Amino acid sequence: MEPRETIIVPTRTAFPQACRPTMDDRKHDLRAEVRERLARLDRELCAIWNLGDNVLLAWTRAGDDLLFLAVRHYAIPESVHAGDGARSRQGEALRFINDLVSGPKRLAPDEFDRACRAFDCEPTRIRAELPLEDDRVSLSVSDMVRVYGVSLVRDRAVILLDAVQFSLQPPLEQMSMLNSLAYSVNSAHAQLLSKNIRIEFARTTTGDGFYIWNRARTADSNTELYKLLMMLLADNAVARSKARSSWVPKLRAAFHVGEHYEFHQVEGLNPTNFSYIVGQVTVDLARMVQRALPGQILLGDFHTAMGDGAAGAPLQRDTIDFVDDTAATLDQLAGLEISGGRISGIRCYLTGRRLEGGGHYVHRYHLRDKHGSTRQVYNAKINIHREGVDPIYLGIQNEDLANFDAELEALRREPVSGALTP
Repeated sequence: MEPRETIIVPTRTAFPQACRPTMDDRKHDLRAEVRERLARLDRELCAIWNLGDNVLLAWTRAGDDLLFLAVRHYAIPESVHAGDGARSRQGEALRFINDLVSGPKRLAPDEFDRACRAFDCEPTRIRAELPLEDDRVSLSVSDMVRVYGVSLVRDRAVILLDAVQFSLQPPLEQMSMLNSLAYSVNSAHAQLLSKNIRIEFARTTTGDGFYIWNRARTADSNTELYKLLMMLLADNAVARSKARSSWVPKLRAAFHVGEHYEFHQVEGLNPTNFSYIVGQVTVDLARMVQRALPGQILLGDFHTAMGDGAAGAPLQRDTIDFVDDTAATLDQLAGLEISGGRISGIRCYLTGRRLEGGGHYVHRYHLRDKHGSTRQVYNAKINIHREGVDPIYLGIQNEDLANFDAELEALRREPVSGALTP
C-alpha cells in the first residue's frame, strides 16, 4: 500500500496542575498570578470531586468567595425517583435536573440557592479572589466545573462510525483498523482547519468504531461536523482502494442530531482527558448502524437550528433541509487535496426517485428494532470530484438498496418551493 501523506497537527500545551488541565489556549495570556489562583482552585475542586464520588453541578459568586454545588454521584438519579413515585412528580424532577445540567455552569445567586434546596445540599465555599469580571476567568471556572460534573447537550450532531466485520479480525488487525480510522478522522480535521473550518471535535471509542461530535456550539457546528464526515469517509475510501490487506476498514456510518449527557470518567486519580457521551442520540445511532449495509451512510430524522431567520432567530430545519443547506456551502471545500487530486466539486444528497417534469421523491425508511421501537432514517450519498483523478463515490445508490431491511416512505419535494409533502 502506498504511504499516506503525513499531516502534523499541533497539540495543546498542558497547564501544570495536579488534576486534569481545564484551561485552553485562549486563557494562557492571563496574568501569572491569576493562572496560579485558577490552578489552586482546580486542585481544590479536584479534592471535592474525590475520584468521582461527587459531581459538581454549578457555581456562583458570593462576595470574594465562590460557592459550588457538589452532590454524591448517585444523588442525581435518586432525586428523580424520590417521593411518592408519581409519574408527574418524577417528570417535574427530571425536567428540573435536565434544565440545570443543560444550562450554564455559573448561576445567578437565587438560581443557585434553588438548586441547593432541590438537592437538600449545603454549597461548598472557597476563597478564590479571582477577577470574575474577566470573561476568560469566569469561563475557566465553568470549564473546571464541567470537567468534574455532567452536562446535558441538546441539538448536537453526533457521528457513529462502525468497522464492518471488526469482531471477526484477529487483535492485531483490529488495532490496525482502529489506527487507520483514527488517522482518517485526524486527517479530515486538519484539512478542514486549512479552510478555517474550526471543529472542536471529540471522540470516544465503541470498541469497533467511534462516536464523534463537535464541542463547538455555533450556528454552523452541526453542518461542519457533516463536512468532517465527508472528508474522513473520503480518506478512508482512498486508503481502502490502495490497501493490499484488510487493515483499512470498510465502514458503516450514521449521523444524527439529538441530546446526550457528557461526562468524564475516572482514570487513576484524575478525570480522563476525553469526555464520554450517553443519551437518546447515541441509542438511536447504535440502532441505525446495526441495520446499515456495509458502506452505507444513514442520517436520522431530526430537526435542528441552522443560521438566522429574518428576525435573527435560528431557523428550524429538518433532515432534508439540513442536507440541502449543507450542499449549498460545499464550494468552501474546493481546492482541498485528497490523495493527489484537488477537490473540484462535491455533491451530497438523500436518495430517492426523480419525477418527470421536475421535482423528486426523497425516500425515508422506517427501521423497527427488536424492542418494537421504530426509527426513521434517510440514505445519503456523497460524490467528490477531483481534478485529474477519479471521483470518490461514498454511500450506496438508491437502486442498490434491495437488501436494506426497512419500510420505505416516499416524500415529495417540489423543485421551487422545497415544500415537503407525503
